[in-house]
Amino acid sequence: MGFNPAVLFKAPEINPITHKARSIPFFNIINLYGRVFFFSWFGFFVAFWSWYAFPPLLNDIIKKDLNLTKTDVANSNIIALCATLIVRLIAGPCCDRFGPRYTFAGTLLIGAIPTFLSGTAYTRNELFALRFFIGILGGAFVPCQVWSTGFFDKNIVGTANAIAAGFGNAGGGVTYFLMPAIYTSLLKRGLKPHTAWRVSFVVPGIIIIVVASCLILLCEDTPVGKWSERHRAAEENLAAHGVQAKLVDAPTGGITDKVSNDGTNSPPSVSGEKIQYDATGDRKTSTYADHEAQLTEQQMLDTARGEIVVKPSVKDVFGVMFSPHTLVTAFCYFCSFGAELSINSILGTYYQQNFKKLGLTESGDWAAMFGLLNVVCRPIGGIVSDLLFRNFHNVWVKKVLLHTLGVLTGVFLIVIGVLNPKDQSTMFGLIAGLAIFLEGGNGANFSLVPHVNPHANGVVSGMTGATGNFGGVMFAVIFRYNSYPKSFWIIGVITIAMNLGLCWIPPISKKQIGGR
Repeated sequence: MGFNPAVLFKAPEINPITHKARSIPFFNIINLYGRVFFFSWFGFFVAFWSWYAFPPLLNDIIKKDLNLTKTDVANSNIIALCATLIVRLIAGPCCDRFGPRYTFAGTLLIGAIPTFLSGTAYTRNELFALRFFIGILGGAFVPCQVWSTGFFDKNIVGTANAIAAGFGNAGGGVTYFLMPAIYTSLLKRGLKPHTAWRVSFVVPGIIIIVVASCLILLCEDTPVGKWSERHRAAEENLAAHGVQAKLVDAPTGGITDKVSNDGTNSPPSVSGEKIQYDATGDRKTSTYADHEAQLTEQQMLDTARGEIVVKPSVKDVFGVMFSPHTLVTAFCYFCSFGAELSINSILGTYYQQNFKKLGLTESGDWAAMFGLLNVVCRPIGGIVSDLLFRNFHNVWVKKVLLHTLGVLTGVFLIVIGVLNPKDQSTMFGLIAGLAIFLEGGNGANFSLVPHVNPHANGVVSGMTGATGNFGGVMFAVIFRYNSYPKSFWIIGVITIAMNLGLCWIPPISKKQIGGR
C-alpha cells in the first residue's frame, strides 16, 4: 500500500499492546502523538540553534572583539563538544529513571542559563567556560530520541526518530541565518558591534525557556500517562487481551504468570480491536483485526516485556553501554555525527579559505546548506530503514543499510579531501552529496537503536549519542592540527575502516527479548 497523505493529519492507529502510534500525525499537534512529535523535534531544534549560535559570529565579529587567534577559535569549538559528551552519557540513564520528558525539559532549562550569560564573555577563558556549559544543550538529543521512541511503534519509529533528529539538527544550519540576522538588526537599532553580538544571544535563551515550559505543561511522559505508572498501564493492556501478568519495576524483574494484585478488575477483552485516539488525544477503539491482538499469550508477554523500560542499576547501565550491539550503533555514530559536528564548525571558514570572494554572510549561507539538508537527508535514512524492515522483517537489513551509508560517507570525505575543490559548483555539489549519505546514516542509526536492548533504550541512546559527540571532539582535534583537505580524507579513511570493522557483529543478541 502506498503512502496516504491523510495520515499526516488524522489520529494514528495504535498498537493495542504498547499503545504506540503506527503513523506520524505530523500536522496534528492537537493529537497526543502529534503534539509530542512536534515538541521532540522543535525542542531539539532550539537546543541545537543555541548550541551552535557562536560559530556564525565567532570567526569574524567575536574573534575581533575578544582578540582571539585561530587556535583559540578551534579550541572553543572543541570545548563546546565536551560538555555535550558528558551530558549525553548522563541523560541516557536519567531518561530510563525519570522519563525522557522531564530529562528533556531539565536539559533545556539548565542550558538556557549559560545561553543568557553568553554576552558576559570578555576574555578567551570566559568564552571557553561559557561554550562548555552551553554544550549542555547538545545533550537534549538523547531525550528527544527516547521520547520519540516511546510514542511510535516499530514500523515507523525509525522514520519518527530520523525526522525529529533531522529537523532538530537543522537548527545547526538555521543558526547561520538567524544569528547574523539578529546581530544585523541590532546594529540597525543603534547598538555597537561590541554590544550587539552579546545581546543577540538573549533571543535563543528566551525561546528555550518557552519551549521547555510547553514540554512540561502540554505533553505526557508516555502514551498512557505518567512515567512512574508505565508498568501498571502495560499490565492493564495485557489484561484487556485476556492475559494476566505482573510487571516488576526492577532491572532484574520481568513478567511472571501472576495475577495483578492491585485490586482492580480486568477490563473486558478487546481482542481483535485496534485502539485509536481522537483529535484531543482521548483513547477510543475501533473494530479492526490487529496482528498483536491475535498473538499467543507468551508472544504478547514478550512484546510487552521487550517494550517496558526498567530502572537501571549501575551494573546494568555499564553492561548495556559496552555490549557489542550498543557499541556498533555508538561507533557508527562516532563517524557520522562526529564528522557532521566537526564539519559544521569549520565549513564556513573552509569556504572563505578556498573562495576569497565569499564574505561572512555568503560563506555562512552556503555553510548553512550542510546543516539544513538534515531536514531531508536524515529522515530519508530513517524512512528507507523502516521500509526495508517492513519488507524483510529482519533487523539485519537496517544494519546493512547503516554500514553501506557509512562506507559511502567515507568515500565522499576522501574525495573532498583529495580534490580540495577550488570551483564552487564542485565543492558545493560534493558537500551536498556528502550530506545525503552522512546525515542519512545518522537517521539509519537511530532507526536501529530502538531494536537494541529496548528495556534500556535511554542507556543505548545516551551511549550512542555521547560517542557521536566524542567523534566530534576527536575530528575537531584532527581539524585543529591539520589542513582542512587533509583532515577530510583522514576522517574518511577512519569512517570506512570503522564501518567495515563493525559490520560482522549481529544487530541484536539472540537472547534479547523484544526489539525483533
